[in-house]
Amino acid sequence: MRILKSVSDLAQLSGIPLHADAVHTLHSAADYRQQLLKKIASAKNRIYLCSLYLQNDEAGSEILEALYAAKAAHPALDIAVLVDWHRAQRGLIGAAKNSGNAGWYQEISKAHHYAVAIYGIPVQTRELFGVLHLKGFVIDDEVIYSGASLNNVYLHKLDKYRHDRYLIIENKILANSMVQFIREHLLSAAAVHRLDMPDIPPTRSIRREIKQFRDKLKRARYTYNLPEQESPPHALTVTPLVGVGKDNPLNKVICQLLAASHTQITICTPYFNFPLAVTREINRALKRGVRIAIIVGDKTANDFFIPPEQPFKAIAALPYLYEANLRRFAKSHQAEISSQQLQLHLWKDGDNTYHLKGVWVDQQFALMTGNNLNPRAFRLDLENALLIHDPQQLLQKQRQEELAQIMEKTSRITHYRDLEKLRDYPEPVRKLLSRLRGSSLDRLAYRVL
Repeated sequence: MRILKSVSDLAQLSGIPLHADAVHTLHSAADYRQQLLKKIASAKNRIYLCSLYLQNDEAGSEILEALYAAKAAHPALDIAVLVDWHRAQRGLIGAAKNSGNAGWYQEISKAHHYAVAIYGIPVQTRELFGVLHLKGFVIDDEVIYSGASLNNVYLHKLDKYRHDRYLIIENKILANSMVQFIREHLLSAAAVHRLDMPDIPPTRSIRREIKQFRDKLKRARYTYNLPEQESPPHALTVTPLVGVGKDNPLNKVICQLLAASHTQITICTPYFNFPLAVTREINRALKRGVRIAIIVGDKTANDFFIPPEQPFKAIAALPYLYEANLRRFAKSHQAEISSQQLQLHLWKDGDNTYHLKGVWVDQQFALMTGNNLNPRAFRLDLENALLIHDPQQLLQKQRQEELAQIMEKTSRITHYRDLEKLRDYPEPVRKLLSRLRGSSLDRLAYRVL
């Protein structure tokens, strides 16, 4: 992919024409769950769900039962659920060892006459070094895109929610492109196997197939046929992007978006741990005079946070590690924070959690993605995104409403000292982070967490 250095260059990316009235932004996890169930029930031709996991809990059961009901109502319905291979075959972090969600899929399958195929996608031979982080559901000719997985907290089934972004686009070309990618590059691979069927092969027995699969994924792209008539030069478009591994096309477009900015950048990320390439473009944009807003979750709104009064686990140090990164970044840019050229916002809503990702640039571009904008996303996981180009600002009202709703739960950092430092953290966290500093483990944590 050639390097794109301006907004006009980015506009040359081959995009799929959109109608503004075919794009709908949802603002809550509960609304997202209701819409998803509604659209599954009304599906006539196909349902393709791609998620990190489909959890064995109340919300996961509701989704899976809805899929079986849809299949029973329309036996010819093409249904495929794709989840991460490793994540589906283990229990929750800290839980007793079990067969994971895969065992549950098989139990549910035995209880139904019609099959709902659930596939495990092994992006890497070990979960630590890469997972299926591809997002997007296709139901008939609609694309439902969110960074959310399928469980109670992501779908706000019970008392807590994990806030994400939720977009519905009705566009047959986009829907066909995403389904074609799944069929051609994922479901056809020898490394991919059904999880709702017995006799799942052990990972060690398909290590060669997984490595070959990952190599092929590095060359995989979304493809689509555009209408014969040319789109107006300033048309509303969407471009699906995908990438895995270092220097992939999605990473490049993210950096190019930041590099092309002239006036404004807004970034959402749940884990403040930018790759060096992203940090470099942010610093360059600040020097150009670009106004930048970064919205991150408060450490207590991180999905790895464990209250100090509960038993400590090493994974609970992560939110503090991200806050330490944010504090160092804020300290180095205190002048820009004081002038309000750089605004840092912390999201917090009770004991709910924050999982938003995305980039908005110059009121023209909006990137909808599951990419966490961290080194893991840039090097290890299979990621995708939808890049919306809106030169006439036809979706401006929706963007403003979404950002305003996000900002309602935030507070602004006016000085780096607003953030706690190491000595303020609980003792187990202090000890662990102190041991990590300057060690090879610290560098490993930066790359894979």
